[in-house]
Amino acid sequence: MTMTVEAMKELAPDGCQIIDIRSEMELSYGKIPGAVHIKQDDLYGNEYIDRSGKPVIICCSRGEFSVEAAEKLREEGVNAFSLEGGYRAWLMDAIKEPANGVSAEDVEMSLRKKFKKNIWCRFTKALNMYELIKPGDRIAVCISGGKDSMLMAKCFQELKRHNKFEFDVKYLVMDPGYSPDNRRIIEENAKNLNIPIEIFESQIFDSVFNIEKSPCYLCARMRRGHLYTFAKQLGCNKIALGHHYDDVIETILMGMLYGAQVQTMMPKLHSTNFEGMELIRPLYLVREDDIKAWRDYNNLHFIQCACKFTDTCVSCDNEENQSKRIEIKNLIKTLKKTNPLVESHIFKSVENVCLDTVIAYKKDGEKISFLDHYDDKE
Repeated sequence: MTMTVEAMKELAPDGCQIIDIRSEMELSYGKIPGAVHIKQDDLYGNEYIDRSGKPVIICCSRGEFSVEAAEKLREEGVNAFSLEGGYRAWLMDAIKEPANGVSAEDVEMSLRKKFKKNIWCRFTKALNMYELIKPGDRIAVCISGGKDSMLMAKCFQELKRHNKFEFDVKYLVMDPGYSPDNRRIIEENAKNLNIPIEIFESQIFDSVFNIEKSPCYLCARMRRGHLYTFAKQLGCNKIALGHHYDDVIETILMGMLYGAQVQTMMPKLHSTNFEGMELIRPLYLVREDDIKAWRDYNNLHFIQCACKFTDTCVSCDNEENQSKRIEIKNLIKTLKKTNPLVESHIFKSVENVCLDTVIAYKKDGEKISFLDHYDDKE
């Protein structure tokens, strides 16, 4: 038994119970208002499930796993339905109206007022601290369609209103072969938020579809290369990506625990393949929870994923990497219970590396051991 989004809207919020069975990573992209998260394996026999006869609507990503879940619940006597098309269908319906009544001006005002301290000030602090923008720069703000890159675009628009020196900004969307739904969501959100995007076409997804070994890594490299190429065509010398503070500390821990190396996600990098080009990360000091709060406060809805083949990720991580990232998130959450400063300590650890106390390190690709100069100090 299935139920359409339109039928669910007529029942919500009090005439039905909405259960979201998506993963924690998928939930981080947004959820249906009023929905409660329960893992699929925990559904059956669960005391929380309404058994009074009220419709219980099961939501997954695209309305596939929810069918089986609803059928099993009906065997338990629950009046369960699978949401037709899943969260994707609800998302497509939600963007029909511009930000559900919230205007672009309201979104901009929220950056100046409610989120001035946690988002705007941290955005400008990163720009100043790491010297991310200089006079005469032409910056390609790269928009994937998710919450992070859309927020970054709005911050750059706000910055242009108050810039102290001359620089130029282009809002670049590179379509690597998005599904029609994702393409439409990006275009509608840009229109509703008054972001003047320029879309470039490519067929990267098709190019890596049949690659068996590390297709996600290859896809990410190709997308980065295309962004540099398109940015240069627009006369830009920098591309801006939407990685945030939590991405940084998670990358540090993932490198240590899974890569046996100490490294970080840098706030800016010179391109090694595109002369004169740089990559900058203006949300470097902004927390992900604050980005989610901005999104939810303004009732905004962004794409859940970019890849039309796997429908699992925005940034070309495969399922294995996603599981690792969730594991790292949970580890940080656990450590934070006994040490509230653990996140800032992880972040600052790569600012306070003492080379005198490390066994070896790499410089320009060359490994340098403490033994190389150990006897010199004697």
